[in-house]
Amino acid sequence: MSFFKKIFSSEKKETLDKGLEKTKSSFFGKLSKVVAGKSKVDDEVLDNLEEVLVSSDVGVNTTLKVIERIEERVSKDKYLGTEELNIILREEIAGLLSETNLGEETDFVIPQDKKPYVIMVVGVNGVGKTTTIGKLAYQFKKQGLKVVLGAADTFRAAAIDQLQVWADRVDVPIIKQSMGSDPASVAFDTLKSAVTQEADVVIIDTAGRLHNKVNLMNELTKVKRVMQKVVDDTPNDVLLVLDGSTGQNAFEQAKQFTAATEVTSLAVTKLDGTAKGGVVIGISDQFQIPVKYIGVGEGIEDLQVFNKFEFVDSFFK
Repeated sequence: MSFFKKIFSSEKKETLDKGLEKTKSSFFGKLSKVVAGKSKVDDEVLDNLEEVLVSSDVGVNTTLKVIERIEERVSKDKYLGTEELNIILREEIAGLLSETNLGEETDFVIPQDKKPYVIMVVGVNGVGKTTTIGKLAYQFKKQGLKVVLGAADTFRAAAIDQLQVWADRVDVPIIKQSMGSDPASVAFDTLKSAVTQEADVVIIDTAGRLHNKVNLMNELTKVKRVMQKVVDDTPNDVLLVLDGSTGQNAFEQAKQFTAATEVTSLAVTKLDGTAKGGVVIGISDQFQIPVKYIGVGEGIEDLQVFNKFEFVDSFFK
């Protein structure tokens, strides 16, 4: 796999391999039962494989696509050995993810022509939203970029305090108001301050949940509208943070948020503590929204840029 060695640092790859360990051992444990005592891939193996993929949170629609691809190969090659199933699965999942040009980045980058580049972060409480913002700020600052944070999740005092802790830790400025303040007003102040400071990146935290979808939609629309009074066409990225350890629930959250607002990228967190890492494959395929970042550990360096080639390599290693 010299290709992987070329584009990924061994340290980053090791962290990813380790972060996907639980998913991998669960998946291959199930897979070995499917092929036990079988020498070739037949209908029974395919039926059981379908069950394994669905129970590994790859998602029904994505699973059906993968099975269809393998069925095509089986019909071409009448005697396909079960020992090749691993390689075939790897190729077909990589092939499925390669149908878009998404997930090919290898580093934390932002477009050069947008300054400040504004990221609005959405997601329900408890998914690791604030932690993701803090780790993103750290990565961008490490690139030599000037970062400003905005605490626009004003419905919870804890959210403002948590973001302050990250701002102190990463040593970047934060714009905040008291709990209960108007989120749009915080976003406006943040952008104003960022323009004055000639910041490169602005990351705005928003409310995790309002009473219903309409409220959430209205709130996020208002935040966007107010930001555009300061800088046209902002936000440049609406990043939805999902908790990978919730498996199918992450699909549901993705559905709800993509219905409530225009989501342009995804971050999937907490993959190291779960056997449900297959959800990244399903979400990446189903929503056709780029998975930009994945969380594979507790450390500040353990938020990684999602690269589908690297991910599939670690998954099937």
